[in-house]
Amino acid sequence: MKQRRLGKSGIVVSEVCMGTMTFGVQTDEKEAFRVMDRSVDAGIDFFDTAEVYPVPPTVELAGTTEEIVGRWLKTRPRDGVIIATKVAGAAHAWFNPPVRHGKAALDRHHIRKAVEGSLRRLQTDYIDLYQVHWPDHGMRAEDTLEALDELVREGKLRAIGTSNEDSWGLMKALWTSDKEALKRFDTIQNNFSLNNRRFEDELAEVCRREQVSLLPYSPIGGGVLSGKYNDGALPDGARFSEYIANGGPRQKAMAKRFFNPRSEESTKRFMAIAADAGIHPVTLAVAWSKQHDFVASTIVGVTSEPQLDPIFAAIDLELDESTIEAIDAVSREIPYPMG
Repeated sequence: MKQRRLGKSGIVVSEVCMGTMTFGVQTDEKEAFRVMDRSVDAGIDFFDTAEVYPVPPTVELAGTTEEIVGRWLKTRPRDGVIIATKVAGAAHAWFNPPVRHGKAALDRHHIRKAVEGSLRRLQTDYIDLYQVHWPDHGMRAEDTLEALDELVREGKLRAIGTSNEDSWGLMKALWTSDKEALKRFDTIQNNFSLNNRRFEDELAEVCRREQVSLLPYSPIGGGVLSGKYNDGALPDGARFSEYIANGGPRQKAMAKRFFNPRSEESTKRFMAIAADAGIHPVTLAVAWSKQHDFVASTIVGVTSEPQLDPIFAAIDLELDESTIEAIDAVSREIPYPMG
């Protein structure tokens, strides 16, 4: 598998990253180990998690995913695997005691507590990439970046990144780092898929000019691009099936944001393109994502081992020009159908 650098850091990772947010709820530990083992066998050396995982998140289960990853990490050489995790912030309003004292914030106190907790659960003495899960534009950027910079200098973190950020927030953070001589964000983890190309509007150019790498999450559109929700289907065990049937207002809104009449129409057209190319629609979605110059590693996720096969088929696949043109034609006709 090809390798790419994370921003300007010294970290080089596989073009595909295995996300772990299902581990501990939809995916039990034994299956999670199988998924991670097969990922390594396929050439994936990059794994992404977060202190609030698994999803759907609850205070009681928060940290379970990191614990599972930590137990797996002890079964292999630490320096052969790149681990990314994230710190919760004010956007995670439910994330209160007993996980950490007081409301989660991106200040020195909470960031240091969060890092200590993640290191303990992951059973490691350093984290390769540490990311701000959601930005808090109500805080001074200096406060967050100074805390992260200290932890890098202490050797507990190797590189830092942000997530779910906009162009202004990313540039504000980069400007602050340059001005104050602090560690810079080398990555940004945002939603980017065939059904959501908003990243290309502005952030892609910021990443190119500032040498920040995108780590796209939900490249399969939350599973929508597989076609499993087409024609109103709600397959058992699927995340949006659960959200629609039993979720609260926020979860139902998220399901609608990812799956709606426009995204269903675009998905069906992308599936036809995949069929013409002789590949699985999931393979098409992952291959398309990793073919962008501003993308370092595309974050995929599964609930069971068999779902890995169409993802792995994209590892060495490069879509030809006619396929890319067909995809772009759909995007022009049905722009950004997600949300």
